[in-house]
Amino acid sequence: MLLNLRLEDFVIVDAAELDFGSGFTVLSGETGAGKSILIDALSLAMGGRADAGVVREGRGRADVAAEFRSDPVLDAWLAERELQGDSGTVLLRRLVDADGRSRALVNGHPATAALLREIGERLVDIHGQHASQSLLRADGQRQLLDACAGLDGERRALAEAWSSWRAAQRELDVAESGQRELALERERLAWQVGELERLRLAPGEWEALGEEQKRLAHAAALIEGTRGAADALADSDDALSRRLHREAQRLRPLAAIDARLGEALALLDSAAIQIDEAASALAGHAERIDLDPERLKHIEQRIGAVFEAARRLRMPPETIPATLDALRERLRELDAAQDVESLRARATVARGRYDALATQLSTGRRKAARRLADGVSRHMAQLGMAGGKLAITLEPGEPSASGIDAIEFRVAAHAGATPRPLARVASGGELSRIGLAIAVMAAQANPVPTLIFDEADAGVGGAVADAVGDLMRRLGGSRQVLCVTHLAQVAAKAHHHYRVTKDSVDGRAVSRIEALDRGARVEEIARMLGGAEITATTRKHAREILAQA
Repeated sequence: MLLNLRLEDFVIVDAAELDFGSGFTVLSGETGAGKSILIDALSLAMGGRADAGVVREGRGRADVAAEFRSDPVLDAWLAERELQGDSGTVLLRRLVDADGRSRALVNGHPATAALLREIGERLVDIHGQHASQSLLRADGQRQLLDACAGLDGERRALAEAWSSWRAAQRELDVAESGQRELALERERLAWQVGELERLRLAPGEWEALGEEQKRLAHAAALIEGTRGAADALADSDDALSRRLHREAQRLRPLAAIDARLGEALALLDSAAIQIDEAASALAGHAERIDLDPERLKHIEQRIGAVFEAARRLRMPPETIPATLDALRERLRELDAAQDVESLRARATVARGRYDALATQLSTGRRKAARRLADGVSRHMAQLGMAGGKLAITLEPGEPSASGIDAIEFRVAAHAGATPRPLARVASGGELSRIGLAIAVMAAQANPVPTLIFDEADAGVGGAVADAVGDLMRRLGGSRQVLCVTHLAQVAAKAHHHYRVTKDSVDGRAVSRIEALDRGARVEEIARMLGGAEITATTRKHAREILAQA
């Protein structure tokens, strides 16, 4: 269960730390005070969407941490992922910077928001204040039924099977409708591949051909130039090397007299050596240059063939090897695509798997629909709709990612009435009560230790509010229940009570949260009963409903 929730600079909360106990806990306060902000903070800590808007204005970062009591199964799961913390507890933390960037931590270890969500789903089930509106949508009714039946895993498996079947069917449809186009494309590709394969142009060969052609075409000039340079450096009578050696010999005896000439002499010796080495390298290079007209002719023919093929196929010569690989790969894809029988067989197998999973899911839904309808009908009677009942119909529908069932929730608001579609007959208050009844049934089907209801009691009052409070308290007997409420009758039934208030500090709104003792509880419930002006009568009434609870 939830043990502690700590907030810092979250929306309009500057700092707050709440310790929670077992049983039924309520959060109350004026409209706009920030009650639902606590639920939003808890959702964020459990991997909900993060953005810069959750950071309190003027602050650099929001920090939310929620500590839960763990269990041996969750402890082992965390240990496998090296996320274990103190034995018996798990700490989920979310940091959101003012620029929208966020970090997630599990027991102090870096984690992903997806991992927070996976852990959160094992610990908390949140029923939002707008959940009853989903009852008016067909997909919302289907999701509620699947959730109450524990069929979410089966629905995900069916969605994957649907995607596989549709993908296989699309490939088959393309193959069947585009056979002629594919054949024409294959013929064109086969011709292009044949043209390029005859060239046998290796990667990098085009560049190498250009370099060799340039050398062969200018071989005579290269020989003449390198030999001339070698002669000028070392072999002629007035070669540079000879002159350097003569000058070095002239300076040598002088350096013996004046040591300051040693550095200049050393530079002359070094220059003479380097000139000799350069002359030797040039002479050797001239010897290796080959005047080979036949090789030059062959290279120029090869270049011409490659250039002509590139021109016909409209591609740069240097891209031919990579283009050939791409054309071969596309040709293999077309060959596979033309195997219509193989594609048809694959589509048939995928459809068979989808049909099997859809039938299995439909069977589970039908069994669950009866249980859910009976349970909700019982709770409707407790919530002031005596004689009313919920009926859930499942008719064959078009196959889709969500199955083969057309699901509709129908309600009879009183005894003897014929159940009709929910959207047509339920008033706002009735819709809230039916939604609450379904939420209670879903909670009973979900083994998570903490249930949170965010104004799920909206739109009811009087004796119905008493019944809502009784339902919450009974749920709190077996697990932790948190409820944001405006109803005094519901708040009076709680084991623990927190009040949320909003003040102005330095011109900015700030929410405060405090646990209420017996006396403060009387005042808060009196406020909930009587509004802004609290009288002795409303205090007396508050004490009475607390005593009754």
